[in-house]
Amino acid sequence: MAFLPTGDFDMKKIIFALAAILLLAPGTQAAPPKWEQSLINVQATRKTYNPSRPWSRSSSTTVKTAMVIGKNQFLTTAEGLQDLSMLRVQKDGRGTWWDGKLKWVDYHANIAVVSAAEEEFSEGLVPVKMGNVDTSKKDWQILRWKSGNVEKRAAEFNQFLVQEGRLTFIQHLQLEASSEIDAVGWGEPLVSGGKVVAIATGQADNNIRFIPVKFFRKVLAARQAGKNRGLGYFPFVWSPVANPETYKFLKLDGEPRGAMVLEVPVIPRVKGRLKPKDIILEVDGFPIDNEGYYRDPDLGLIIMENLSTRGKLAGDVVKMKIWRDGKAINVNYPLPPIRYTDKLLPERTFDQEPEYLIVGGLMFQPLNVPLLRAFGGNWRTRAPFRLSKLASELPTKERKAMVALTVVIPDPYNLGYQNARWLPLDTINDQRISTIADIRAALKKPINGFHEVRFMKGSSTERMVLDADRERETTQRILRHYRIPAPSFFGTN
Repeated sequence: MAFLPTGDFDMKKIIFALAAILLLAPGTQAAPPKWEQSLINVQATRKTYNPSRPWSRSSSTTVKTAMVIGKNQFLTTAEGLQDLSMLRVQKDGRGTWWDGKLKWVDYHANIAVVSAAEEEFSEGLVPVKMGNVDTSKKDWQILRWKSGNVEKRAAEFNQFLVQEGRLTFIQHLQLEASSEIDAVGWGEPLVSGGKVVAIATGQADNNIRFIPVKFFRKVLAARQAGKNRGLGYFPFVWSPVANPETYKFLKLDGEPRGAMVLEVPVIPRVKGRLKPKDIILEVDGFPIDNEGYYRDPDLGLIIMENLSTRGKLAGDVVKMKIWRDGKAINVNYPLPPIRYTDKLLPERTFDQEPEYLIVGGLMFQPLNVPLLRAFGGNWRTRAPFRLSKLASELPTKERKAMVALTVVIPDPYNLGYQNARWLPLDTINDQRISTIADIRAALKKPINGFHEVRFMKGSSTERMVLDADRERETTQRILRHYRIPAPSFFGTN
């Protein structure tokens, strides 16, 4: 039975009081998420290799943030999970570490799912809700465990970007926000409206980079459904069209528009549907301006590279309108899957030991960007110019990869060659060399009792000659003297 007051009373006050009670009543308003139940720590220990001593190894440990997305499934960034030797997970921000497993990883998308070895770990944990970025909202926060509590720091939207990702050479959608928080970039979620809208990947001063849920949602869904296609991309090289005379030459009238295709790499799984000098006028119905940008309904003016990953995966078809031979034609362009080996010098060599081969003290290694990073963070300017230039080139039919002489281990056998290093290899015994395995095959065919080693034209040393009969004995002596455990390591190639 309801109680009604007697005497004088203010009906408006009663109405407001009843409204307040209703708002607080169960089921009338969604309770804010308890982030303590949805965030865990991940400790990853991985093998690291010394580029100058590829047979030696050490280890490094990283602690990351992951969020619950399902029963015994935790989403984090892929960075720091390569070459794993041990993985552990922890809830409540402190206490016991449990054995963990890497369920799957997509390095190009920079996302990974880990799990606990024992499902008991998941008891009491609640999956997060994910949503898209709404730049009009002001309730953005960055979350992480710190000293046994969930730290929450306010963040402010700066801009959307389409740039190279942390672990990939393709340009994809990223978000930049500013915050007073420090030392983030290891999978910490950016939340708004009770939902995760992005995951942190790096920080420079107060500016933090994130990958938005909008970017990786389809990759995650496809992986969970067992359709492991990954991201696709535009492998061709294009350029803005700044010179009006270019349009006249190609007989394209009207306002300046479209991006010009400069180079189409040789990738066996990509059919030749584009050609140099094609002008890309539209992609999936979006007009492309003469600087290679289009206007996205969600992001504003953004570079057309975004259209290769905008809700698409490898194998999906992008519809293009291009200008070729004086007329507009429509092209269905299937997106190829990304591979690090699509570059002449692979950008990454995850989850594999470094290959090398020692021949009479000459150490040969596959030429790749991880190797060049031995020159430091600004390796592009500190590494030998020839090698830096090769890092920007694409494979060809004649040469799909590169090998370099990185150092000469001193011995009387190689006297005179001790100072030679960082030389890109061309041939051994007249056989073209693209891989370490090619060297092994070429050494079986010496020329008149000698191994003739030739480097690319323009190298400081273009030719070496080694006594083939003494090479094996010399190599064994060098291994003993310098305590090198093995003369070579070959991968699966």
